[in-house]
Amino acid sequence: MAKNKNRVQVILECTEHKNTGLPGTSRYISTKNRKNTTERLELKKFNAVLKKYTVHKEIK
Repeated sequence: MAKNKNRVQVILECTEHKNTGLPGTSRYISTKNRKNTTERLELKKFNAVLKKYTVHKEIK
């Protein structure tokens, strides 16, 4: 069987971490279906530096 070419890997980066001035960034890698989800992905994920759940947006 052929692999599905619609599924791509995306990088999610924390939006609140940039404004704090703390070193480092919070990033996650996820996959999405390019055909069904054309807009940029936005999920709430845990930020270990801030120790709370924050909004992570797709950067790639």
